[in-house]
Amino acid sequence: ERFSKIMASLKFLRNRITSVKSTQKITKAMKMVAAAKLRKAQQNAENARPYSEKLNSIILNLKNSVNDIDSAPKLLVGNQKEETHLCVVLSSDRGLCGGFNTNICRKAKIFFEKVIEQNKKLKIIVAGSKANDQLRRKYSQYIIDKISLKDEKVISFAKAQEITDKILNLFTRNEFDTCTLFFNKFKSVILQIPQAQQLIPVSINEKLDQENKNNSQYEYEPEENEILENLLPKNIATQIYTAFLENQASEQGSRMTAMDNATRNAGELIGKLTINYNRTRQAVITKELIEIISGAESL
Repeated sequence: ERFSKIMASLKFLRNRITSVKSTQKITKAMKMVAAAKLRKAQQNAENARPYSEKLNSIILNLKNSVNDIDSAPKLLVGNQKEETHLCVVLSSDRGLCGGFNTNICRKAKIFFEKVIEQNKKLKIIVAGSKANDQLRRKYSQYIIDKISLKDEKVISFAKAQEITDKILNLFTRNEFDTCTLFFNKFKSVILQIPQAQQLIPVSINEKLDQENKNNSQYEYEPEENEILENLLPKNIATQIYTAFLENQASEQGSRMTAMDNATRNAGELIGKLTINYNRTRQAVITKELIEIISGAESL
């Protein structure tokens, strides 16, 4: 009976080693795929940053040139209230990417709790099923729209424009006062920083503000307000698209790191299981030898 248990244990260990080796092959392949996708995603994110920053700089320069705040576009100065907050959370539709989605949701949840504690209204738009899965458990009553990214192999500007149109329609109907965008900014393969960027009203970046103060002031034709009316909606779409590109690079970087760790852990587990299997097998061989020798001596 004991012998049969040992043999069953050997079979279990063999199956476990085979299973872990198969998992290791999958994680290794996913790491290589993520590394290949990361190169292009990182390049796209880095290429979009100068355009996004320059557009912000132009709008800030225009904002500083506006004399009459009352006549300024509402997208620029807001409703002069902060009672209703609209939060747009960008995540992915795929998992197995480490803490990528969790970090975004954690940043958003901290903001949500502050809004709720101040007895202000909260509205949430989620893009990506992973954010929806994490946020709906506690904030389902605040989620007003869900946007799927499953059919988007590469996020297009059209998807950013779709979200922008939803935001502008809500703002036109005075359904929120401020809009904040949550995403991960790509720094490196092992570092992605969760961001909370205010889209409406336009937030002033201290670095850009200082640069504009040091630069010369310009005269605009047509007037500043007319330019802003056309430029502000385009800026929102650009910032959302840039956030999508940052997210894509961050997702691939996080997945690459996660799969590398998983492959390494699988290798360590295979090593431990192999040692255990060899020891158990050696114990069976030793037991058989003892039984043979004992039988021979008794004859």
